[in-house]
Amino acid sequence: MDKPARKRGRKPKDTPDAQPNPNSTTTTAAADDTVVASITTADTTITDRRGSKRRRKTGKVKNDDTVIVTSPERRAVRHSEQNGEYDVTAIVPESVGKVVPSMDAVVKVFCVHTEPNFSLPWQRKRQYSSSSSGFIIGGRRVLTNAHSVEHHTQVKVKKRGSDTKYLATVLAIGTECDIAMLTVNDDEFWEGVSPLEFGDLPALQDAVTVVGYPIGGDTISVTSGVVSRIEILSYVHGSTELLGLQIDAAINSGNSGGPAFNDKGECVGIAFQSLKHEDAENIGYVIPTPVITHFIQDYEKNGEYTGFPILGVEWQKMENPDLRMSMGMGNEHKGVRIKRIEPTAPESNVLSPSDIILSFDGVNVANDGTVPFRHGERIGFSYLVSQKYTGDKALVKILRNSKTHEFNIKLATHKRLIPAHIGGKPPSYYIIAGFVFTAVSVPYLRSEYGKDYDFDAPVKLLDKHLHAMAETVDEQLVVVSQVLVADINIGYEEIVNTQVLAFNNKPVKNLKSLAAMVESCTEEFLKFDLEYEQIVVLRTKTAKKATRDILLTHCIPSAMSDDLKS
Repeated sequence: MDKPARKRGRKPKDTPDAQPNPNSTTTTAAADDTVVASITTADTTITDRRGSKRRRKTGKVKNDDTVIVTSPERRAVRHSEQNGEYDVTAIVPESVGKVVPSMDAVVKVFCVHTEPNFSLPWQRKRQYSSSSSGFIIGGRRVLTNAHSVEHHTQVKVKKRGSDTKYLATVLAIGTECDIAMLTVNDDEFWEGVSPLEFGDLPALQDAVTVVGYPIGGDTISVTSGVVSRIEILSYVHGSTELLGLQIDAAINSGNSGGPAFNDKGECVGIAFQSLKHEDAENIGYVIPTPVITHFIQDYEKNGEYTGFPILGVEWQKMENPDLRMSMGMGNEHKGVRIKRIEPTAPESNVLSPSDIILSFDGVNVANDGTVPFRHGERIGFSYLVSQKYTGDKALVKILRNSKTHEFNIKLATHKRLIPAHIGGKPPSYYIIAGFVFTAVSVPYLRSEYGKDYDFDAPVKLLDKHLHAMAETVDEQLVVVSQVLVADINIGYEEIVNTQVLAFNNKPVKNLKSLAAMVESCTEEFLKFDLEYEQIVVLRTKTAKKATRDILLTHCIPSAMSDDLKS
């Protein structure tokens, strides 16, 4: 009689009550949003990571025995399990430092946008809807990203676990820092919600948790990572450079405006952009608390957003020893050389080209333009400027002709010849005899040449965009955007995006001055001097008469925008 086959390597199972459940205590803790995160959560993450390719990518952050995955108590449990014995007291965690963030303060933002049509400035584009994230702060206010509510016609917010959308009012939009502030008038929205508290600027390798409502679902989403880098970043929406955090937590479409929490449950930033590149993975960017605090205090101080000031100079590094010697710099001197100064900046009255900036507000500037930031870190000295407010004064120490000088300089915002945005206003235009004149801005270039306008736009426009400086506060770059074909403009149809230099031998400063000169012209001919030595000549009476018919043909309500009529 054959004996039953015995399975090798298998031990008889113990009875269910022979072993205590090591996860029974920690599971209860994980169910409560107000207590510390449990060890069970880390164990669950490990299991998911082994079974999913998606978790394997983000699991690199969590695979750190000193942060999340294990603890001394858990390691003791594993040691006991391997020896076939259990100790009930060994599996009860004493305390874990990570606090679960308050997700009830995170809201979903719904916005209907109606963007201007910069190529056809007398009309707007078709409206579209978007959703993003936001969070509640003190004073019955909500913070989100500026690009989330740009060109808004209606904004609504919805709390977590609620089925009601509440109408919101936009209080302020900070385009440079990509932050917007909202409020809700309905008292019901604020019931039972605690505002978030802000934490300090995190250090490298500090854990962060990004919460929001990204694509892929309707409920709240949580992604985790660490702070990978802290430096001056390029803010895409505002075309500025401010302090920013780089993290490796996933930031997807819809995460914009959501908070980033530290281990204490404090908000340390706002998710706002990510790097999409074939050679990069999981690179997201967060607006840190110093920038957020600057935006909030600016609004509270002035009743509106006034912007981040700049030091209106272009500077050159002084790392070459021969260059330093030629500029009269000794071994005790370090700094950067001023190349150009913005004519519209207040510092143009006291600073000069080839001055050496030695220090800003008492902080010495290095030859590479950096200043001490934190222990073992340096950062561009523009960070010191961005900490100031519009109208503040700063003490700048310079070296000029081997002598040091100090100046108290009043700081102001940047006046660009080609602005990065137009503050939510409709674009300006003027039409005469089918010639459509407009002022160039970055949104206009993007409308004409797409997202890659910095490659596809005419070289002369790009050169002015990157290097030209406005001589006066009201100066604009005026171009012939297009020619609406009619009998009167035969031969001029191919003129597109060409700068207007003068009208009847008078220089064109801005679009409003051009419109005023044309409207008040009593000479026989209208003569426009364009770049590339082109000229356009039209008979005054016939041009003004033909304008009415052209407007009627193209269903254009007016020959000029409302801001030019006043």
